[in-house]
Amino acid sequence: MRADAARNITAVLRTGARLLAEDPSTSIAAIASEAGVDRTTVHRRFATREALLSAVFQAKLDSSARVLDEARLREAPVAVALHRYVEGSISVSREWPVDTRRMMQEDPIANSRLQKESRRLDDFLHRAADEGYLRPDIPLPWARAVLDQLVYSMAHQFPEMEPPQAADLVVDTFLNGLGKP
Repeated sequence: MRADAARNITAVLRTGARLLAEDPSTSIAAIASEAGVDRTTVHRRFATREALLSAVFQAKLDSSARVLDEARLREAPVAVALHRYVEGSISVSREWPVDTRRMMQEDPIANSRLQKESRRLDDFLHRAADEGYLRPDIPLPWARAVLDQLVYSMAHQFPEMEPPQAADLVVDTFLNGLGKP
């Protein structure tokens, strides 16, 4: 693929992620216009809006998988791996803001990938609990829900905070809570 064509596709996918997150009924024409490409350019690559949405889901999953790999959830010290994961996830959520719940409902292939990646994070939380980073009386599904919500909230409600500082706050909140020690 030519470099300019690759740039156009990337622009379409990122623009599509943003606009579809804002309005799931956004047309391909609106996405093309906002991305600065001709509608036929988008249609050549994506025959339908659903095909474009599926490509956006796959791009988000690719980015999320890289975050999990780079966090080194099995090898790195728990606090370090957690910070890497949170920082990367905040960046991915901002770059690809399309809702993962929608991904699970509308795209079975993306849903399967998402479940696989989710198990990697669940395994990491088991490790964190086994190593004493999480209270033993807290159910791990609750810890996971809290972590997911902290990352989501930081990514979308505090966009002015840079990912490294945002990760500092999320990790501290997750591991230490909001109360006085």
